[in-house]
Amino acid sequence: MSAQLLLVDDEPGVRVSVKEYLQEVGGFDVQVASNADEAWQMLQRKTPDLVISDVMMPKVDGYQFLKQLRDDPRFKTLPVVFLTARGMTSDRIQGYHAGVDAYLPKPFDPDELVAIVENLLGRRTANAGEASTSTELEQIAQEIATIRAMLDQRPGIAQTPPPIRIDFTPREQSVLDLVAEGLMNKEIARRLETSVRNVEKYVSRLFSKTGTNSRTELVRYALEHGLTK
Repeated sequence: MSAQLLLVDDEPGVRVSVKEYLQEVGGFDVQVASNADEAWQMLQRKTPDLVISDVMMPKVDGYQFLKQLRDDPRFKTLPVVFLTARGMTSDRIQGYHAGVDAYLPKPFDPDELVAIVENLLGRRTANAGEASTSTELEQIAQEIATIRAMLDQRPGIAQTPPPIRIDFTPREQSVLDLVAEGLMNKEIARRLETSVRNVEKYVSRLFSKTGTNSRTELVRYALEHGLTK
């Protein structure tokens, strides 16, 4: 799916030429607005992946528009590129202080604009991936803490007699035993001399075979049914 861009410029010729170039050469899906107010209304309906805005516009200029974006939690991290005929260093500094991500003075090379857009979108995707990984690690850490608390209460966990049998492979059983000890994937991989990716695959298989959806559920299920030592 193509990245969604919003181009804001009060000059019709610029809107048409830049939109066509970004779509044909960059492969982006580009929506256009003739002023900041119109752009703001469009943002209420759909958030693009990146905004390209002129600075010198009537009524609400680019700096005011950018402040409006940065003051709204929804658009605080939305990448913004400024296009402007004003190329003075003081103007660029003002833009960066306001929170703009890139600044391209007119006239500009459209290939440079495409490169800037691709760079900012790539960086945003990478940051999103890091945030997702961080969230996953926090979730696993919480599950580990719950498992360890569960192990402290192990004598009080009633087994379902008689213990059921599930056809685990030797490696799956080893992973299950270590998960039940409250170890994280990296620790399990080190103990079994394998990769973290392989451990993740074995944990997923254990979820599938036991009908559980989390490490906490898996350990409780294993303890209740005598599946781990």
